Amino acid sequence: MPSALSISLAGMQAAQTALNVSGQRIANAATQGLRQPDPVASEPARARATGVVAAADNPVTPLTQDVVSQLQAKNTFLANLAVFKAADQMAGALLKAKA
Repeated sequence: MPSALSISLAGMQAAQTALNVSGQRIANAATQGLRQPDPVASEPARARATGVVAAADNPVTPLTQDVVSQLQAKNTFLANLAVFKAADQMAGALLKAKA
């Protein structure tokens, strides 16, 4: 069974991938004919979500969608960070109580 720390870390990594991809899409928005990357969530064994990048089917995405994707990725990262911190504090409290 994966720990809360490893699950939240994988969530932060997937959010970081999504943030990087949307940033690349925004940076290259004016480049004609460039196939923009899309973040794709993969879920390997042990319920750990990670992010991978694949070529987009649609070469043009509205800028507003990319900005919304960045906000979603930021909030996903922050939510997973809160879980990571809570799990870390809980583990510390358990170790302190055992000592």
